[in-house]
Amino acid sequence: MKRILSVVAVLLFAVALAACSNQKAPAEQALKAAEEALNAGKAEAMKYVPDLVKNAEDALKAAKDTFAKGDYAGATSAATAVAAKAKDLVSASAAKKAELTKDWEELNAGMPETIAAIQSRVDALSKSKKLPKNLDKAKLESAKSDLAEVSKSWDEASKAYKEGSLADALAKGKGAKEKAAQIMSSLGMSAPPAAGAVTGRAYTGETPAGGR
Repeated sequence: MKRILSVVAVLLFAVALAACSNQKAPAEQALKAAEEALNAGKAEAMKYVPDLVKNAEDALKAAKDTFAKGDYAGATSAATAVAAKAKDLVSASAAKKAELTKDWEELNAGMPETIAAIQSRVDALSKSKKLPKNLDKAKLESAKSDLAEVSKSWDEASKAYKEGSLADALAKGKGAKEKAAQIMSSLGMSAPPAAGAVTGRAYTGETPAGGR
């Protein structure tokens, strides 16, 4: 009886081992496919949705840990989930890129004219024999210096955009826009209109008649 039980135990172990072996290969393939899918879209996704990339990488590591523990069925299931995350990365990255591109285009539609308007105002004031009320020479010189910084920041933003660094371009561009608004206020200019709001004429930034 003991011999029979021993043989049965050996047979059951052999069956279990065979089952594990049959699951190991598919698990390895699933992990490999998931990793390849993640790597395929990882570089682009890092520019726009880095948090989602990290989540996918953490999930892949967990799947590999599960495999290392011998849970091949669990590893296969986890790898399949990682592959789905990798697929979602592509769509999420594309959506974020489109959003940032739209924001940049709206910013770019107004900033060059805003900078030109400030420059025109500074040039006119520099040639004026008498400065307007609430504006002295020190403020004018400060505005000139600040305008140079704005122009430099905007050039850097434009360069970042051309290089594909949309998030960086927007950060620099918005900073330049905020600084430009401060300069305009100090020079007694009206605030720049929203992107696309000016049609039929160039924006000059001059305060409307009777406005000041």
